[in-house]
Amino acid sequence: MDDIDRSALTGALRRSAVKKHVAAIHVSGKLTLLQRKLSNVLLLNAYDTLTLQATHAMDARTLCTMIGYNSNDMDTLKASLRGLAETVAEWDMLDADGQQEWGVSSLLSYAKLKGGVCEYAYSPALAEKMNDPKVFALINLNIQRRFTSGHALALYENCYRFVRTGSTGWWSLDLFRRLMGVGDSAYYETYKHLNAKIIKPAIAEVNKTSNIVVSAEIKKRGRAVSDIRFLIKENPQLAILDLDDGEGTRNAPVYNRLRGLGVSDRLARQWIREHGEEYVVAKLGYVEKQDGVRNPVGYLTAAMKADFTEIGSNSGPLSAGAARLKIVQDLVSARTARQRDADKRLFLNSLSDSADRADFERHGWMSALNADAIRAFWAELSPEAFEASEM
Repeated sequence: MDDIDRSALTGALRRSAVKKHVAAIHVSGKLTLLQRKLSNVLLLNAYDTLTLQATHAMDARTLCTMIGYNSNDMDTLKASLRGLAETVAEWDMLDADGQQEWGVSSLLSYAKLKGGVCEYAYSPALAEKMNDPKVFALINLNIQRRFTSGHALALYENCYRFVRTGSTGWWSLDLFRRLMGVGDSAYYETYKHLNAKIIKPAIAEVNKTSNIVVSAEIKKRGRAVSDIRFLIKENPQLAILDLDDGEGTRNAPVYNRLRGLGVSDRLARQWIREHGEEYVVAKLGYVEKQDGVRNPVGYLTAAMKADFTEIGSNSGPLSAGAARLKIVQDLVSARTARQRDADKRLFLNSLSDSADRADFERHGWMSALNADAIRAFWAELSPEAFEASEM
């Protein structure tokens, strides 16, 4: 899914993230995936005037685009807005004076669609809570568009605000079930069912889709699981999604060269941010000097990951990554055509992740996503070939 094109948006919608009050995060567990995404975009649109205006409005088709809902089916949008109006938000927290405050409110006090415009409002009490700048989590909208599970997005929202502390702290299973929107389900009172159907799939999608990596720990009371917490760290592969809305890196001179070569917008921005323009320019220059490159994007991907410059030349020592890639290239070249086909099928069958398989099918033995697995595959076939490079 492509990122949101912010050049077509105005005002608060041009921001890449919404400040979402922890009260709102913790009570919206029963929302569907579409409703959860919808609530975040509506909040982003209204954030600057939450307590200054009684109502807020935005173009309905822009709203659909920002939640990744590219359909003309307004009935689904209406049903999602109705769900927000029917969902009760509940908060129980300390106020500014240190006194405990409990309150409830519907997430939207009303919503209407008219003339292609969505108009909506929050209750004054909830608007005041969500406007508090001291207690919020940044929910990146480009990241939320990638989620396909409401439970996974709920877990992401509830974990992300703890990324700096590294842990959510212990939650009782009753609280966790409410956060995931299954507090009323007798089926999920059994931890085995909760773990298999909610926890494990949600963790897997958060780790694959977002800019954080989470893992679960449990506490038991006797033989029964009583509490759960999530350990959180940044995902170095996807952290770029939360740091850059694209405006800065798209203006870098090397960005257009990458795009002209066929590199995707997202990957081009990630490389520039992670490695710097000078490094990317050097790798581009190397690839452009090579003859007979049928897949320049795949070759450049391998060059970026392995940090090689002159494979096959005598210009200087190779980096460790480049040396390993050169060994793989030599081993592949030494095989017969029939053996090479069998090697590819054998390696492809060893990959379980669809993204890894797609990258290998596209880039072959230069697949950057599978660099470690490729090295392990060939090291098992010819362990002596790698001995010198690892001394």
